[in-house]
Amino acid sequence: MAISYILPLRVVQAVLSIIVLGLTAYIVDAFTSPYYSLSPDSVNFMLFTSLWTLLAVAYLVIAPNHFPVAAHKFAIAAVEAVTMIFWFSAWVAVAALWGDVRCGSSGGVCGAGTAAIVFGAFIWLTFVFTTVMAGLHIQRSPRGDTTADPEMRVQQPEVA
Repeated sequence: MAISYILPLRVVQAVLSIIVLGLTAYIVDAFTSPYYSLSPDSVNFMLFTSLWTLLAVAYLVIAPNHFPVAAHKFAIAAVEAVTMIFWFSAWVAVAALWGDVRCGSSGGVCGAGTAAIVFGAFIWLTFVFTTVMAGLHIQRSPRGDTTADPEMRVQQPEVA
């Protein structure tokens, strides 16, 4: 039995997404104080992307194991690719914004933004990997086979 790499990778994706969710929520809260009226759109988009990722990871873990009909290989590849594009767009947009921000003495918000950028880039890299794996499965599987990649399924421990 091969050791599956996918569950630990999904856990990393979910945990990093929760971290980015907290960081971006902190930034949004800081920008929507009595002194500012709106938070930056790029930070709002990163907040959305972290929420989207939690839903996507739930689908990518649950569907292949419990709802194989919903785990069509093209649907999985689409969710992977959309999430990868969202993360790339989010961390690049926030990085572009952060290049223009003058932090000065407000280290808390600036540090949170920098951390969100770095974690966003790491999450993007994990989705690049899983998107490539989903694409390779599509390429290697027969045209009529619509099932998810067996590697994408969570391996259940064998009972002796």
